[in-house]
Amino acid sequence: MRSTRPKRAVVALIAVAGLALSACGTTDSGDGGDGEANGGGGGAACDLTLAFFGPQTGPAAGLGEPIINGAQLAIDQYNADAECEVAYEQIDSQGSPDQAPSLATEAAGNEAIIGIVGPAFSGESAAAGPIFAEAGLPTVSPSATNPALADNGWDTFHRALGNDATQGPAAAKYIQDVVGAKAVFVMDDASEYGAGLAGIVQEELGDLVVDTDTIQVGQTDFSASVTKVRSSDADTVFFGGYYAEAALIVRQLRSSGFEGNFVVADGVKDPGYLDGAGKAAEGTYITCPCIPADDPAVADFAAAYEEEFGGAPGTYAAEAYDAANVFLDGIAEGIDNREDMLAFVNDYDEAGVTKQLSFDETGEPSEVSVYAYKVENGEIVGDQEIE
Repeated sequence: MRSTRPKRAVVALIAVAGLALSACGTTDSGDGGDGEANGGGGGAACDLTLAFFGPQTGPAAGLGEPIINGAQLAIDQYNADAECEVAYEQIDSQGSPDQAPSLATEAAGNEAIIGIVGPAFSGESAAAGPIFAEAGLPTVSPSATNPALADNGWDTFHRALGNDATQGPAAAKYIQDVVGAKAVFVMDDASEYGAGLAGIVQEELGDLVVDTDTIQVGQTDFSASVTKVRSSDADTVFFGGYYAEAALIVRQLRSSGFEGNFVVADGVKDPGYLDGAGKAAEGTYITCPCIPADDPAVADFAAAYEEEFGGAPGTYAAEAYDAANVFLDGIAEGIDNREDMLAFVNDYDEAGVTKQLSFDETGEPSEVSVYAYKVENGEIVGDQEIE
């Protein structure tokens, strides 16, 4: 029987009582009283591990931290009541497609790992996906957005957020309708994520695009790109890529005298962008298929997260929490092998904190929303949902 534990109510209890109560079952058979109330039903499985796969270190580590913590919170809540605790392995890929295959092979060979929260980025997802599929190891990414990932036929692939085929058109709509751009310069960082997203935005904007450019991850001198932007007479720059490069680009644009709009996406929604760009970040527009931390739907989760980690949840923390809970629900029902867990995830349909979570036959979520944010007074604040 599928667990129907009310996650929002459970997290609210944690926030009010200040206790890390588990929302899942124990190894108790349920006839002693609290097994069924906690959603266990038939006794939870033992000696299992969930793994985070993504950057702990490296240039994009800031985007990995809230994902690690979101999954950690879910596991800690589960373990607080469980007789058999679920272990948590953090696999540091540095977000690199080059490192992903060997790390995925190692994870696939560890039979204790029954589910992957991740991979975090699109490039590493593309590199690791075939290995996880071969091993039958189910994955739920809280953050990888390249649409092509769902086209590979990997039964093990799932994501808990909308892809760039949703974010790209939403970003283009926002650029036209809210930013009011008349001439857009589109840049990307040549990554699986950045180039893919920028290409969709460029296609959606059509004749509004006056020029394009591609930079490289790790690049620091963008003088040639800045010259191209200034020569194009663009009033808006859209950059598809990550926060380290975005911070340097916007600083160099502002130093050159460019006063137009700077629009980025979820790969830049990180405090590292504010630190790197300084005052040049002010006014930046950001799109993200991630629910705002101050949305009432995630208020209780946000309170529990802040109590555990001492700060507000960052980008994709709530989505990672939901992804981990998909696997934890299966473990609570006694699932102890990858084959049964994969069937459970494929058939999943439960309320998470970010959305009702279910997946189509390609692993895409049934519900998708895209939000706009803006940098104001040195902080990333919510602006609106892009309808």
